[in-house]
Amino acid sequence: MFKDLNKKVAVITGGSKGIGNAIALRFAQEQMNVVINYNSDAAGADKAVKEIEANGGEAVAVQADISKEEDNKKLLDAAIKNFGGMDIWVNNAGMETQAPTHEITLESWNKVIDINLTGVFLGAKTALNYWLEKNQAGNIINMSSVHQQIPWPTFASYATAKGGVKMFTETIAMEYAPKNIRVNNIAPGAINTPINAKKFADPKQYATTQSMIPMLKIGDPEDVADAAVWLASDQSKYVTGTTMFVDGGMSLYANFQGGRG
Repeated sequence: MFKDLNKKVAVITGGSKGIGNAIALRFAQEQMNVVINYNSDAAGADKAVKEIEANGGEAVAVQADISKEEDNKKLLDAAIKNFGGMDIWVNNAGMETQAPTHEITLESWNKVIDINLTGVFLGAKTALNYWLEKNQAGNIINMSSVHQQIPWPTFASYATAKGGVKMFTETIAMEYAPKNIRVNNIAPGAINTPINAKKFADPKQYATTQSMIPMLKIGDPEDVADAAVWLASDQSKYVTGTTMFVDGGMSLYANFQGGRG
């Protein structure tokens, strides 16, 4: 569908499962070359590589802790070694922990911020330095959340990190636009991913979440992947510094549906 993506090289953090895996498989359909990052799920990463190759792309799996600068460099080095360069960097890896804010430990707070915000900064920094050195156009896609703008009590660290990703995206998009480096943000809503599996296994919780979405349905990782492949392609070549909400309308404050309130 997007011929300009053929043989382009993408790094996807957290690519062994969930949304990252769906993006990797969608990129493979465009015959792209993909570096799959994983932290601990080696089996999932190997499975993703096989699926990507079966879909027409090429892939390599690399273990890396994206909250560490040297590990982000490992991902770039893998892209250069295996595919000769790097065109698109997807900062997808993330995590969440739930606790009343007054009970959150500093260790827990720092862990969520390190992965969800600092990891985005380090990935972007790695990509930017590579493209600037090569005087090459580039494309960064960050993964945020509807909770970059919707408060989420008992998930303060997660919501804070995602709010930071929004502003970071907008800031560096403006900073590097003259260099032909685009930076955009995807904000998923309620998506059927492993991180939500336990919650959505409860029929009552599933129904409650559905009721909070104007489209009255939970999204799939493939819905987010379709947005990512468009942002990666030249069809979005005049788009930078924006957030695409892939949320079934969740960010429209569905509790006011029908004039309630």
